[in-house]
Amino acid sequence: MSLSPQATVNIAVQAAEERKAFNITVLDIRAVSIVADYFMICSGRSNTHVQAIAENIQKKLKETGTHVLHLEGFREGRWVLLDYGDVVVHVFQEAERQFYNLERLWGDAEIVDIPVNI
Repeated sequence: MSLSPQATVNIAVQAAEERKAFNITVLDIRAVSIVADYFMICSGRSNTHVQAIAENIQKKLKETGTHVLHLEGFREGRWVLLDYGDVVVHVFQEAERQFYNLERLWGDAEIVDIPVNI
């Protein structure tokens, strides 16, 4: 049984919080894109911190039988992208997050309260 997109994003948020991620934002992009239902964006303070956040998200979702479909940027640890199909997780160092500014780029998307209502 696969998780709903809302449940997936809620587990990802909780896993990120467990590793002290900060500035966690969830965007509901269903109305503006067919790429995914949600983007979860969060920040870490260093390469190691970003990697630890990404690892914990993968671990917690894997425990539910949900596996990452695509992973990018893990080795560098500056911007890690975890693609779960309907949910795409972005774990940034703050400088990269400010530079790429996904919240502005996807400005028409609704910012969702955490936890996401199931």
